[in-house]
Amino acid sequence: MNAEMRRAIRTIFENTGIRISVFSADGRPLAARGGMTAPCGLSGIVQDEEAGCTFFRVLCKSDQYICALDGTGEVQKNYAYLLTDMIENAATRAVNLPKNEFLKRILLGECGPADVQKYRVKYSVPEQPCFALSVSAGGKSSDVIALLSQYAENEFDCAVAVSGRESAFVKFVEPDSEYQSSADFATFLAGSLLEELGISAHIGVGCTFRNFEDISVSFRQASSALRMSSMFNARGVVHTYREFLLVKMLEDIPEAKLSEYLSTLLEGDAKELLKDEEMLGTAEEFLQNSLNVSETSRNLFMHRNTLMYRLDKIERMTGLNLRKFSDAVTFRLITILGKLV
Repeated sequence: MNAEMRRAIRTIFENTGIRISVFSADGRPLAARGGMTAPCGLSGIVQDEEAGCTFFRVLCKSDQYICALDGTGEVQKNYAYLLTDMIENAATRAVNLPKNEFLKRILLGECGPADVQKYRVKYSVPEQPCFALSVSAGGKSSDVIALLSQYAENEFDCAVAVSGRESAFVKFVEPDSEYQSSADFATFLAGSLLEELGISAHIGVGCTFRNFEDISVSFRQASSALRMSSMFNARGVVHTYREFLLVKMLEDIPEAKLSEYLSTLLEGDAKELLKDEEMLGTAEEFLQNSLNVSETSRNLFMHRNTLMYRLDKIERMTGLNLRKFSDAVTFRLITILGKLV
């Protein structure tokens, strides 16, 4: 349990006499009376008549907890609502922060729903679709933020420094925007940073959400897209979360299970292929060029016959003909599993 959470529940007990039991997000007891258990996957407020408890979930800094009050009924339910707000406010005090710092905490998931709502009200945030970008760029952070801010299309678009080289840009979607998509806007920003500041930037693009309450999810997706693009040496400077959704799905599977899948797909000498950077590089270029032999040989400055020889060798080792779409998809799965394992 983090220090802010301990401080919050102690203060509540000292001021109100209300004793709160605390569990981790997966139901592990952290500060609870003996034998008490919490329901997993809790959402909202749940009253358990058999246990005689009212359970509720809170966010303290970036950590999720399940809390419990003795008793069930309307009084305990109201207490749960009030205590959620008290704990989250005690942990963040975000409402008194400057706008950029407040937004930064929201993006990093350090603010609960109550504080996000206060931000909305305080800065008149509209009911409008929005998305977040994660911008990784060298140079002075202040210069990057200043340039990004120039391309705000309305008073609600906002650029903030997050940490080190990473900045965030929150963009509200305008019906008459000149940009066709979030990725199109990110490409424009990357080009502007290079043109005007000489800074080479990589930008991750989160999904567009209907409500501002989900902006931290969009920023987390944008940061994940950047991380995974680096892991897989992806081409280009703009990467969307959707590009790596398969990777993210596999990443959430236990590593032992991933190893089992990889062993099923690669038998015998085929495992040696993952150690051959030259062969993997050739295969990757072939996949990037939509299985086009001529384009791949040109890009690799390689004779067509040499390329065909390497593709045939991969087929002998793995049983996969990369010129067939279904086999190419399977090979892509193998390379992802190889990276994750």
